[in-house]
Amino acid sequence: MNYWTRRDFIGGGAATLLSASVFANNPVADAFAAAQPFYGVVMLAKQGKPVYVRTFGMANIEENKAVRSDTPFAVGSISKWLTSATVLRLVEDGKLELDATIGKLLPWYRADGADKVTLRHLLSNASGIPNQFTPALRADPSIRDLPFTTRQAIERFCSGELIFTPGSRFDYVSTNWYIVIGIIEQITGVPYQQAMRAITLDPLKLPATRADRAYIEAPATAAAYATITPPARKMDIHQHYMVASGGYYSTADDLLRAASAIFNEGFLKRSAVEALTHIEVPSENYTLGGRVKTLNVNGQPHVFAWETGRTAGFRSVLGHRLDGEDTVIILNNTDMSQKTLDEFAYSLLGANNV
Repeated sequence: MNYWTRRDFIGGGAATLLSASVFANNPVADAFAAAQPFYGVVMLAKQGKPVYVRTFGMANIEENKAVRSDTPFAVGSISKWLTSATVLRLVEDGKLELDATIGKLLPWYRADGADKVTLRHLLSNASGIPNQFTPALRADPSIRDLPFTTRQAIERFCSGELIFTPGSRFDYVSTNWYIVIGIIEQITGVPYQQAMRAITLDPLKLPATRADRAYIEAPATAAAYATITPPARKMDIHQHYMVASGGYYSTADDLLRAASAIFNEGFLKRSAVEALTHIEVPSENYTLGGRVKTLNVNGQPHVFAWETGRTAGFRSVLGHRLDGEDTVIILNNTDMSQKTLDEFAYSLLGANNV
């Protein structure tokens, strides 16, 4: 267990001065870390400013590298939320429509859902398009390493006959997002990660939010573990056509900046924020690329955007009150239960899930 130092807040050539209260102990976090092996970063913020930050454990056990404030962790499905923000920027620019069909956006898509499945269905995981990647991977694990183009991956893994009427059910499959990548590339004319960088990540000043292989394998990036005694790695590599579903790495600081800018500081227009937070699948509280939850804080109900991520041994939570008053961020690399991490986040907020 280690604490942040003043040096940890120096980045991009400038120091961020924070009050001493940022470094104070938090009984909830201390008790949680004492009750089980917890490695990672915990951040609480008020109105977009950190009020508590603490690091625990190891980013790399074998090399005895402690978690730091600027350690990047895989954020799993928070990648979907960032991708949805990018889509909404393209909607604002008149380049996309949420209710346009795949066939309109990808003229070469000839599957059963071409004239039935919309971009909105894809972003809300309610398309009805079957996941053909998972059974293919079980049959031949080497298929993950084949150099498919985005189009080839879509044609191979995302083009089966619909298994339900689009919009009628929730089906949390990564292959929806292969198609979203294809749409973004079709509309922008550049590779998906380049479009994300230009449309969202650079304008938001998120230098630590990346998905390229060199960054993931860099010494400063956290490794993920299935167990820590003894240490056993649990890593996952996302091909380029998988990244929108769960391939990005980020830091607590970047995620706080993104949430504040997207929901409260005008990065998206009001109509786009409303679209991003509108519940599309009520049974799951699922919106576009994420969830919305109502939590009781100090006896009062408040609506939070609730973005979570799970990939290999990484777990993450980004809970952001939509009025910007409270934010909780947890990044973890020890394969914890997502439910346990959510409940930890509620406790940090002093909240109950309604």
